[in-house]
Amino acid sequence: MEEKNNDSIDSNIKERLEKFIYSPEYNPMKLKDIYFVLNVPSDKRSEVEQALGELINEGKVHLSKKGKYKPLDVQLIEGTFIGNKKGFGFVAVEGEQEDYFVPARDAMDAFHGDKVLIEPRESSRSGKSHEAKVVKILERGFTKIVGTFEKQKGFGFLIPDNRKIADDIFIQGEDSMGAMTGHKCVCELTSYGSKGKSPEGKIIEIIGHVNDPKTDMISVVRAYDIPIEFPEDVMKYLDEIPEEVSEEELKGREDMRDWLTITIDGEDAKDLDDAVTLTIEDDVYTLGVHIADVTHYVKEKSPLDKEALKRGTSCYLVDSVIPMLPHKLSNGICSLNHDVDRLTLSCIMRFDKTGKLLDHRIVEGVINVNNRMNYTDVNKLLNKTDDAPVMQYMHLMEMLENMKELSRILREKREKRGSIDFDVPETKIIADKDGKPVEIKPYDRNTATMLIEDFMLAANETIAEDYFWQELPFEYRVHEQPDTEKMDNLRVFLNNFGVFTKPSRDEIHPKELQKILKAIEGESYEALISKIMLRSMKQARYSTVCSGHFGLSCKYYCHFTSPIRRYPDLQIHRIIKENINGTLDEKRIAHYHSILGQVSDDNSIKERRAEEAEREVVKLKEIEYMSEHIGEEFDGVVSGVTSNFVFVELENTVEGAASVADMFDDLYFFKEDEYAMVGEKTGNRYTLGDKVRVKVLKCDKIKKSIDFSIISGNIDKS
Repeated sequence: MEEKNNDSIDSNIKERLEKFIYSPEYNPMKLKDIYFVLNVPSDKRSEVEQALGELINEGKVHLSKKGKYKPLDVQLIEGTFIGNKKGFGFVAVEGEQEDYFVPARDAMDAFHGDKVLIEPRESSRSGKSHEAKVVKILERGFTKIVGTFEKQKGFGFLIPDNRKIADDIFIQGEDSMGAMTGHKCVCELTSYGSKGKSPEGKIIEIIGHVNDPKTDMISVVRAYDIPIEFPEDVMKYLDEIPEEVSEEELKGREDMRDWLTITIDGEDAKDLDDAVTLTIEDDVYTLGVHIADVTHYVKEKSPLDKEALKRGTSCYLVDSVIPMLPHKLSNGICSLNHDVDRLTLSCIMRFDKTGKLLDHRIVEGVINVNNRMNYTDVNKLLNKTDDAPVMQYMHLMEMLENMKELSRILREKREKRGSIDFDVPETKIIADKDGKPVEIKPYDRNTATMLIEDFMLAANETIAEDYFWQELPFEYRVHEQPDTEKMDNLRVFLNNFGVFTKPSRDEIHPKELQKILKAIEGESYEALISKIMLRSMKQARYSTVCSGHFGLSCKYYCHFTSPIRRYPDLQIHRIIKENINGTLDEKRIAHYHSILGQVSDDNSIKERRAEEAEREVVKLKEIEYMSEHIGEEFDGVVSGVTSNFVFVELENTVEGAASVADMFDDLYFFKEDEYAMVGEKTGNRYTLGDKVRVKVLKCDKIKKSIDFSIISGNIDKS
């Protein structure tokens, strides 16, 4: 083999080594032999060793037990391990739609959340093509775990809140901080365990008892590593931010303070980041969507900006908010409070009577909100209820009526093109001052909430299309086509309800799903099928590529309207402001091209984190609420059926499960092709959408379960 000179080693060591090891004449050799063959001087040997280590971590080179370096026959793939209580797992790979299944025997002691290298291979599971073996753990995903402590004599176990972590964590007595059974704790992992041996750790924080209402939120926040307190440099930076808008700040802005302007939000909302105006002349609607100019105060790379990017989004946990920005901004100078001057980035759009966008402009402005309105009052006014506060808002009635009409026009136009309107009720939990839930009910989605939704969607689409055609770097909100396989499974499922759709094609149009929703409108199973349809679709995400939004059936979409609580909105506000002020030069364009890919990915990850945390707190509060109703009866509908359980959703949106073991009137079996639980002797059937009455048997915060027993129902014997 030809010896390499020192220059070849100095110049891009890692690339040269990889080429050398993958050359046809290379035979596996030890490190000392590589030094000899490549004539590596002693002062370069540490660099060669480091480069070889990097190639091993990247899955390009393998170090045998005999200490020989050799090329890998199979290209390894990097991904994130998703654990399961039964020991097996999945690996999610960025850019791939389907996760890889990892059998328990091939998991290599990977822990949930670990970054791993996997070797893809043919699946042994029927009908499943993606299977892999973990060959290396690159980086541990968790160093701390939140869970419930269970004390034993001289030691204890932490039962992880995250049900994807397969094993309980062993805690030595001296490492327990005196925790007792039932305490919610934070544990620092000292060992990740191995086959036959549990992971180990030490308690570093006792949050509180599992039955303390305030413990739920804190434990979820700790588990998802969501920052609560703002660091000192951020708080110090706030001293530079004014309490009120100065005359100096108004220079160069469009003065819209004499426009009739309102905000419409929930009664308890404090961060008011959008206001609306509307006039009509010669059958042309001029709609103004005015968004708080947050970037005027949150400068790029400032401590505020860095912390906002770290958080990504505000997190809404039942009765409290962990804000993306400190309250001085979110509830103060950046909140569009009434009767005070506020700076905005405004999108002024002109629509004709058909909802066609005639033109638009984006301006830096200043507004002064005339009225701070709420959804309840506006809904009453628009629907002319007997208790509507007409006299109080008489001066706004003409504008509100015009807003209602434009909202209807825009909604019908979206519906005509195929936009899917999933009217799935969300859960609203009302808690007392101690965080204890006192009422659970569906969120009220009414005329007023839809009106604001329509106007915000219009602004988001308008701005996204504008910046797409300008070919400037931008952050879009995208929602890709659903997978064909999932759509085929959905069609089979719908056939059980007499809903038939077109056979599978390469691409499905949103109108096909829209037709399904119309076909099931008013049926008892409408909400359930809507949920299943939602789960069959991909998650929306942020991207620098404008690939369209499937759910809204539009080509261009972004998030512009909530910079107080979402970083993507804040990010594109910066780009828009630089563009309209003429400072978006080649250097700044190159800057945005270099950062936006990572920013978009990070924003998507932080959004998922907040959503998961919010869902988990809702579930815990539901369990806490229903634990006060053990033995009571409720009406509900069957929301799911598996081999062992019939799931039931109550009218208040709480879902629980009735075990087959508690159905004593017959021996039941699961008919998978019909999604039904069927009695062997009686022929009684429970299937999706059936109305039933249940009794609450048990609630368990550790297992995160609500147990029902079915006591009566509209039993179908067909």
